[in-house]
Amino acid sequence: MNADEWEEIRRLHRQGSPIKHIAVQLGMSRNTVRRALTLDQPPTDHRSRRGSVADPVDSAIRDLIADDPDIAIAEIARRIQWTKSRTTLARRVTSIRAELSTSESHDGAADTVSAIPSVPVYGTSFVGRRTELLELRRLLGDHRLVTITGPGGIGKTRFAITAVGEYRRAFPDGVRVIELAALRSPDLLTQTVADGLALANREVHGSPTEKTIIDYLRRRRMLLILDNCEHLLDECARFVSVLLRSTTELRIVTTSREILSVSDEFVYPLAPLSTHAGPGSLPGHAAGSAVELFVNRAAAVLSKFELTDENRDAVMRVCDRLDGLPLAIELACARLPVLSVSELADRLDHRLSLLTTGNRTGPQRHRSLQATMDWSYELCTREQQLLWSRASVFAGGFELSMAEEVCSDGQDVRAESVLDGISALVGKSILRREEGGTHIRFSMLESIREYGNSKLTATEVHDFKLRHLQWCSRLVATTADNWFSSDQRAAGERLRRNHANVRAALHTALVESADDRGVFTASEMVSRAWFLWSCGLSVREHRMWLNRVLELETAPTIARARALATLGLVETLQGDRQSADVALTEADAISRTEGDAITETFTSHVMGLKAFFAGEFDEAERLLSAAHEMYQQIPTREDLEHMLRIHLGMLYSFTSDTTRAAEQFETVRDRAVAVGESWFQSYAVYGLGLVALMKGEFEVALRFGSESLRLREDFEDVIGTTLVADLLGWAEVEAGTAERSAVLLGAASSMWESFGQQLYGSSHWVEQRARFEKQARKALGDAQFEKCQTRGAAMSVSEITGFALGELVPAGAPALAGHTRPENVLSPREREVATHVAAGMTNKEIAAKLVLSPRTVEGHVEHILEKLGMSRRHEIAAAFAHAERGTPG
Repeated sequence: MNADEWEEIRRLHRQGSPIKHIAVQLGMSRNTVRRALTLDQPPTDHRSRRGSVADPVDSAIRDLIADDPDIAIAEIARRIQWTKSRTTLARRVTSIRAELSTSESHDGAADTVSAIPSVPVYGTSFVGRRTELLELRRLLGDHRLVTITGPGGIGKTRFAITAVGEYRRAFPDGVRVIELAALRSPDLLTQTVADGLALANREVHGSPTEKTIIDYLRRRRMLLILDNCEHLLDECARFVSVLLRSTTELRIVTTSREILSVSDEFVYPLAPLSTHAGPGSLPGHAAGSAVELFVNRAAAVLSKFELTDENRDAVMRVCDRLDGLPLAIELACARLPVLSVSELADRLDHRLSLLTTGNRTGPQRHRSLQATMDWSYELCTREQQLLWSRASVFAGGFELSMAEEVCSDGQDVRAESVLDGISALVGKSILRREEGGTHIRFSMLESIREYGNSKLTATEVHDFKLRHLQWCSRLVATTADNWFSSDQRAAGERLRRNHANVRAALHTALVESADDRGVFTASEMVSRAWFLWSCGLSVREHRMWLNRVLELETAPTIARARALATLGLVETLQGDRQSADVALTEADAISRTEGDAITETFTSHVMGLKAFFAGEFDEAERLLSAAHEMYQQIPTREDLEHMLRIHLGMLYSFTSDTTRAAEQFETVRDRAVAVGESWFQSYAVYGLGLVALMKGEFEVALRFGSESLRLREDFEDVIGTTLVADLLGWAEVEAGTAERSAVLLGAASSMWESFGQQLYGSSHWVEQRARFEKQARKALGDAQFEKCQTRGAAMSVSEITGFALGELVPAGAPALAGHTRPENVLSPREREVATHVAAGMTNKEIAAKLVLSPRTVEGHVEHILEKLGMSRRHEIAAAFAHAERGTPG
């Protein structure tokens, strides 16, 4: 079991899947699943874990049980000097005994790649190349960098993806596939890798991103696959060299039509599939893997197709003529609904003879693929050919509605015929259908995309890239218009799905064409949606595109003012107040001259935020209050008004005016709940947690912090996640869990560094953290504190969220995610107490409310925590909220 499998086990268990189902789905033993559910952090190697760094007591318990398996709980308590609840200790001992008594065993069930994050899942089976897979495994044992080379269509990507499934258990920290084919800007290579590693919002230029990635990978036993490097050779070669020098256990596989030419690179040329079986084959198995692939793909289009004595020679002739190229074979099989195998072989003979006569340059296998693509193209209708070519402007896939808007022109390709055209191209193996949740997307292999793009004239390329840019602009505008609404999650998720398209469109506008129309459109995209950094683009990438816009948009226009104001916000959030001051000063001057009330108000708002972070509280209140009055005159920008209320609430929290702070946060929360919005609600709930912290109500702060994290789980908002991680780290130490505090503080610190200065570069925020950090360090001692902090710093954003929420349910406890509701496992009195705990009441308040003794309430709370498999009071509220959202009453 590696870290990826552990994460998938947790996800399935939260959804209510039983252990047996999880084991079957992931191809592992039930004992392995049970063991995974006892671990509160992902395993770091194949051996049993020695306990979480967040709980050093567990290590002592393990040692005692290892020495004497029958040791009594009372004796354990005496030996480790346990002073807390005996019930809590009993639960921990039971969990540790279960962990130590299970061993990881593989029962021969088939592996599955579907459980691995970032790995594509194919709808067709992988055929052949068993010898090559074994050879690649051997090579990865001897070499840290293997480059799989070969021409387009030979199957480099599919081979690498299959290797992931074959080798995943050799890499306890997981495998990651980074797809580079859709990447147009070399500057974004490190950002793309950071995204693929789930290290959101990392640097785009220079060393900080590389440092973050290196820190994460430095000692991890991970397999990293960089797919389709040929158009980024120089950047990939440099980056891979840095990774190899800076890590100890990392293995890298690259796929490329050309080698990287770096030291330590082992080049593995991928040969075509064999058309004849090798020596020593079993009787009746005279066909090679190319024939096996043909039969497999032929059966997909003709369900009754079989390899027989009558068609065997023709099939082998087709595979020979196509040089065993997988892509060529798949394209040829798409002809079988209208041709027999013999007719297919005859026509290929004819086409290849013509092609060889007309073009004698290049390797034979290049001509084979060219001939197959030419034939596929010619067998398309004119409308299908145009659709193929025009769809090549998309990056990272597209949906039907996108093709209808971008590829149709009302004449040669009508919008109403796009559905039939795409269906035909899927049937011809030109397009690949990819299903994800409630949406269907289509994509092309890079070789097919390049072929289609080559059929466009220079004018057509420009025109359709401009149409693509306009579509992306509408996508961003729609997201901005629906940001404070019940459509927010769907709009944000669609924007994230099209991250590669948005990047490609911005590259077109600002790098390839850079004309006035394109620059204006790009300016609107990156400035209108000021929250882009929570929808897939990182803070630093957002800043990069804004700077590129401003380099080209030099006239003092409203568009420039809006871009400057948004840049000022991004720079302020990064703690770069000096740069923000320059941008905001110019934005203010232009917006006043041009009479742009929205930009003028927004600029004043960001100036107030900047003053707050600088500790200039009076100036901050003046600017924010003035902006608030101005926003109330602009009812169409409710999103900006609510963002300002969040910032006012933060200001009042730090000026000890917690009543006014709570009023601001509650106003935003109540309005967000009313419209079904989540993102602003998550910040408002965080704010209420901040207020509780300032008032010394630490359990309440933990409850609000956890709720805030749950609300933002569908967003890639590393700023908000970092802010909440800090709040939870501060509250945990006051709640008596210094180990968790140190882990969260380390995680938060690492995330701040990934996109800017610690806590916005704000001294009063940093002073608050220093106070709680000092407390945690004193409670743990320097060595243990730093160990926990280091552990947190190495976590990805998803790992941090999982840790902070304490989502893992200990072995033997009822699963709350999915089908089991809290009220089904609690007694009526316990349900009554739990309801009051969830409402934030203390034991003393509950005792008074229910006319019970505080000691009796304390006992009920301990039983509730035990039954629900929890360790802290604020988790009870999260469990009740989760059950109400996810299970019908």
